[in-house]
Amino acid sequence: MPKLARAADDSNLVDAFKEHLEETRGQVERIEQAADTIPDIRVKRIKSYAMESLLEEGQELIEAGEKGPLLDAALIGAAQKVEHFEIAAYGTLCSLAEQLGYTEARDILAETLKEEKSADDKLTKLAKKDVNKKAG
Repeated sequence: MPKLARAADDSNLVDAFKEHLEETRGQVERIEQAADTIPDIRVKRIKSYAMESLLEEGQELIEAGEKGPLLDAALIGAAQKVEHFEIAAYGTLCSLAEQLGYTEARDILAETLKEEKSADDKLTKLAKKDVNKKAG
């Protein structure tokens, strides 16, 4: 998100990236909080090759593009790929927590899922309202 915010030209897009970065910091804490509600579980960070690939794609766009409306539109697309990946991951975790009866964990994770969906929605609105028109 910091790289996307620095690469973006549209001030509303810059703000959206910065805002979601702050949300992301809280989401990391929330994952640990959710895990603490489940007996005998440890949180272990594992490398996600899919996420790493999405982030590399965003970096390639930044390196290949000139700052302006076209790059902004591409950055929205790259960011939405990440958001969709996260929505799928958190949706799965919420469903599993529900299925296993860990309602407190589900509720905590559902808050993050809601934020991810909101970030995706905000990016869609920015693209449709302004950014894509400028890029066209």
